Amino acid sequence: MALLVVGALLLVLGLFSGATLALVPLGLVPWSADLIMWVLFPVFSIGGYLLFAMGARIGNIRALTNAVSWLLLAMAMLCAVALVLDAAAIIGPVGSLLSLWYVMIVAGVLGAFGAGAHGKSDDIKAAPSTP
Repeated sequence: MALLVVGALLLVLGLFSGATLALVPLGLVPWSADLIMWVLFPVFSIGGYLLFAMGARIGNIRALTNAVSWLLLAMAMLCAVALVLDAAAIIGPVGSLLSLWYVMIVAGVLGAFGAGAHGKSDDIKAAPSTP
């Protein structure tokens, strides 16, 4: 039970760090995103997921993986949209867009791995053996 709680808390903190890194340069939140947030985003996201998975049942792991993958991919797409809107001079960022690139890549890779983790392996039927 302790692993579930600690893992969930770390995962939420990791996702919050990533969201902060994505929202601060757009001026959507009045916070700041220091260098430590760049480290905490992937470390807490991965570490929290692993701790949660160690303490969870198999069905819960699949549900968590799907939910976190959707959140990470949505975060990556938010960053991609913001970068395109900035390139088209539709929006003007408050600060450097480097953190948007970072979150887009990290969240995109982690989200894609999570989404693919339970891909079509369940649908594959065992091939009949030939004598």
